Amino acid sequence: MVTTATLSSNYQISIPKVVREEQHWQAGQKFVFIPKGKGVLVMPVPEAEELAGIARGSRTRALRDRADRF
Repeated sequence: MVTTATLSSNYQISIPKVVREEQHWQAGQKFVFIPKGKGVLVMPVPEAEELAGIARGSRTRALRDRADRF
């Protein structure tokens, strides 16, 4: 799927409908813009509920302290 959009004079871009529907993006949703070379990665900011339990099972031993950095 290849779709295009044009940057307006107000520096706004409308996300094409086919992309919004495929990604299930909704009006009012927040996004983060991550520079990648000559482009930008656009990703939705996850809700706090979506992050619950994400670190479950991670190792807590041998964590670095700030004093270990230098």
